[in-house]
Amino acid sequence: MFDIYTIIFLALAVFIFMRLRSVLGQRTGRERPPYDPYSRQDPAKAPAGTDGRSDKVVNFPERPGEAVTAPSGPVEADADEPATPRWSGVADIGSAVANGLDAIAAQEHGFDVQHFLTGARSAYEMIVLAFANGDRRALKDLLAKDVYDGFSAAITERETRGETMETRFVAIDKADIIDAQVKARTAQITVRFVSQLISVTRNAGGEVTDGDPETVADVTDVWTFSRDLGARDPNWKLVATEAAA
Repeated sequence: MFDIYTIIFLALAVFIFMRLRSVLGQRTGRERPPYDPYSRQDPAKAPAGTDGRSDKVVNFPERPGEAVTAPSGPVEADADEPATPRWSGVADIGSAVANGLDAIAAQEHGFDVQHFLTGARSAYEMIVLAFANGDRRALKDLLAKDVYDGFSAAITERETRGETMETRFVAIDKADIIDAQVKARTAQITVRFVSQLISVTRNAGGEVTDGDPETVADVTDVWTFSRDLGARDPNWKLVATEAAA
């Protein structure tokens, strides 16, 4: 038998169930899915009113002067606009230098002529200063063997005479490629450097024997750099030098 408390709780549960049923109603299988405010509604499936639009949608008027912006995307170049030459600013189209650079790029993936020129300018300054300071160690890493031997011999002669050399760069005005070619798998690029520097040579007594410590000289050098294409070593080495008028 049920005691009085059990009967009271059962009656209360039945009462609550009936109230919820009357408030929430019953599921019939025809209910609309939950509304997702972030989903894009397909107009073909949306319930439409007399104008073909959902009668639940309110359209806001556009602001005066407000235009619809199309999605951004890649901009195609004008077909009539000429393409930028591959070696623009370095070599003229169809020139021997341009053809030589093409040959280098064909065998050296990722060849960047501007990167080369930046490195050539740095190497030019480093080599000139290393020669003045008699720094054979620095020169050995930057010069081909025969060029190194010539520089080292000149340093030895200077040391034998008891002379010292002082050189200071003021500026490198130009570094222009005047020749480029590939021989077998070896690339060679010749650069004309136009620079301003102060250079002076003193004897053992400190007297000036060449140059002027107060005069800026204009110097033009023509240097050729070489590198085996495809080699792991990315460095170019100086293989020939000459002074130009």
